[in-house]
Amino acid sequence: MAARRRAPSGLLPSAKPVRFVAEDGSACPPPAGYAEPAEDRLREAYRRMVLGRRFDTQATALTKQGRLAVYPSAAGQEACQIGAVLALRDDDWLFPTYRDSMALVARGLDPVELMALLRGTWHSGFDPYATYTAPQCTPLATQTLHAVGLADALRRRKEDRVVLALIGDGGTSEGDFHEALNFAAVVRAPVVFFVQNNRFAISVPLEKQTAAPALAYKGIGYGIASEQVDGNDLVAVLSVLDKAVAHARQGNGPFLVEAHTYRMDAHTNADDATRYRDAAEVERWREADPVSRLEQHLRERELLSDADVEADRAAAEEFAADFRQRMNEEPDVDPLELFDHVYARPTRELARQREMLRAELAAQED
Repeated sequence: MAARRRAPSGLLPSAKPVRFVAEDGSACPPPAGYAEPAEDRLREAYRRMVLGRRFDTQATALTKQGRLAVYPSAAGQEACQIGAVLALRDDDWLFPTYRDSMALVARGLDPVELMALLRGTWHSGFDPYATYTAPQCTPLATQTLHAVGLADALRRRKEDRVVLALIGDGGTSEGDFHEALNFAAVVRAPVVFFVQNNRFAISVPLEKQTAAPALAYKGIGYGIASEQVDGNDLVAVLSVLDKAVAHARQGNGPFLVEAHTYRMDAHTNADDATRYRDAAEVERWREADPVSRLEQHLRERELLSDADVEADRAAAEEFAADFRQRMNEEPDVDPLELFDHVYARPTRELARQREMLRAELAAQED
């Protein structure tokens, strides 16, 4: 029997990124095939975006105070970060990258636990099994393979759950990403690949990474339905991801979404973005700011008042203050924990190294 193949017309993304809201907050003609999210979800999205941005600002400040070794800001990508979380159920799995701390805060994880990795105090400060959230991944694209493996396990167990893997544009140039797409399509895994195309892989601009008309087209060759969306339009992001998640949950296989957004700050606090992009470009993207765009849109629809805005900002300040206070407390760490969980059964070499460190620490105390 010949293998069933999907027609290319069922895989192609829209010719232009899906959009519901213009940069000035005004409503655009509704795109065909997409439903606008409920008003209460949009209001909740705004609250989480305000909190997420304040968290991001605070985390960046903590690097300057020596409380974090490094922090990769997601400022400008709030619509993507919060949209990804709101499109999932609490028991769906999320596979984040190192830049997705804001998404994990929006999912309700403790920000201090999230910072354990970037603080250098533990491999991951939260329990993945309790939160249905994989550890944040620093190697590019490796989490996509892990996401597909877990999604395939859910499929085999016939569980009504979905996996969403976050990835940056630079990660789509890695072999792991393409292997993940191919495997996911073959086994029809219930996984959504959500590419946050923020225009730069560290200092490499998008046009030097790929000749594809859009990253969303990378799904076609693997037989994966794909879409592209205005990544600074929360309404559009949530609508497209709702459709992608439903597609995967209904047993139709994987879905690839590319969100066109922008990294407002440097790659990390150790990066000087002025060396590879100019201030005028950054200012142009500030006009498409996702938080102010959604705020203006909700105001025009009378879903948000001045009092609501002040309340959300006050709550974000309170959250940041608590986060800052707890991060200023010295962590209680045991250096010997470096060797925990490296292997299920420690090797003799690992044991020798652990004993060497133990002896050095004991000598320092004498």
